Amino acid sequence: MLWKTYQVATGKTTVLNEGMQVKFYDEENDVPDEPSSYGIAGWMEEDKAVLLYDRYDIWQFAPDGKTAPKNITAGFGRANNLTFRAQRLDPDFRFFTKKDVLWLDAFNNTNKQNGFYRKAINDSKAPELVIMAPFKYSNLVKAKNADVILFDKGSYTVSPDVYVSKDNLKTALKLSSTNPQQANYNWGTAELVKWTTPKGYKSEGILYKPENFDPSKKYPMIVYFYEKLSEGLYSYNAPSPTPSRLNIPFFVSNGYLVFAPDISYETGHPGKSAEEFINSGVESLKQNAWVDGSKIGIQGQSWGGYQVAHLITATNMYAAAWAGAPVVNMTSAYGGIRWESGMNRQFQYEKTQSRIGATLWEKPELYIENSPLFNLPKVKTPVVIMSNDADGAVPWYQGIEMFTGLKRLGKPVWLLNYNNEAHNLVQRQNRKDIQIREQQFFDYYLKGAKAPVWMVSGVPATEKGRTWGFELTDEKP
Repeated sequence: MLWKTYQVATGKTTVLNEGMQVKFYDEENDVPDEPSSYGIAGWMEEDKAVLLYDRYDIWQFAPDGKTAPKNITAGFGRANNLTFRAQRLDPDFRFFTKKDVLWLDAFNNTNKQNGFYRKAINDSKAPELVIMAPFKYSNLVKAKNADVILFDKGSYTVSPDVYVSKDNLKTALKLSSTNPQQANYNWGTAELVKWTTPKGYKSEGILYKPENFDPSKKYPMIVYFYEKLSEGLYSYNAPSPTPSRLNIPFFVSNGYLVFAPDISYETGHPGKSAEEFINSGVESLKQNAWVDGSKIGIQGQSWGGYQVAHLITATNMYAAAWAGAPVVNMTSAYGGIRWESGMNRQFQYEKTQSRIGATLWEKPELYIENSPLFNLPKVKTPVVIMSNDADGAVPWYQGIEMFTGLKRLGKPVWLLNYNNEAHNLVQRQNRKDIQIREQQFFDYYLKGAKAPVWMVSGVPATEKGRTWGFELTDEKP
């Protein structure tokens, strides 16, 4: 990818990074399309220079190309696997100046810690460390007429609170207490885990454990995935009903392990890529005596829901599965419309998330390979499907195709349809409803709890909204 400037007065175009070995585009791009850039930090007022990001560092370029590019973070980011991004402490910010001392947001790509460095723009020295810690920080905000900085800080175990500092973060005063009631609950911990896939790829993910974790016991585990989630190692997960993602703190608090693996994709084979990374990550964790390998569930929403649907056609290693808004038939979904945007869905399969990399007519075999519908006879895993009739992203008939196919084959399957709800649930009553059903479903298959009525006999359409079927029964689904 080349960065260019265009002079309106002369019509001249100048390529800024031509011939440079450093990449200014996404080095980890794994979709069959042009990678995106890392973006622009801003402009210098005096020199009219522009500051651009590579994966790790910040570069200064002269718009006319007459001055050699300057790495203003001195290559310190790339050398130390740190990603630097410029902070804008002033909400009225327009330009950087030569006299500025930059505050740099820093992310450690190795251990996922976050923090800040400082760097004088005109100084050739490496950035100066201010703080790096196992927390997630917000953007910094500076008082207009005083050297006072406001920010918030939290982690998976610590609810984010507001802090104020008068000495450039050497010390900070805590101003809030956002979630004191958390101390009354069995919360949890988050740790980074790493493994090697069968093809030799290095991967990592997050393992969440209950606060009262006992390594002498065996725990059921739920695997939640989308694409890459490990950067959120120190992100706080609020204990509230989610739109359809797995409510991680709820399940962890109730005695489950939760594993969130990162996934990288091979063009044309997104389903097999999910197998490569997810299954190998699970197998790696199963080596621990405290993981009950016979009681592992999987949960995913949207692209995660697709991967759930694929995995249960490829392996029987999971005891239960939950697929939200899944695509199961890429051949029928390919030509549809995303009703929220009005866009034809073909771009998604050819160029972006679905990663087929070709039209349906160029590579029909790949569309079939990656469509779980054609392999439903292999399914043995009990699965719940959520598919909502106002979904503007994934056609809800995809969920119907999966449900009716599995029912026709006599497989254990349930369909949840929240009327007038979109791709992700909006109404709180529905978020609470799905939370209860998800807990009952996984508790039955992973903990041996009793089954609820809705799993045993369903809820007739005529009773929808009046009868919930939450009551537990001794009957089996």
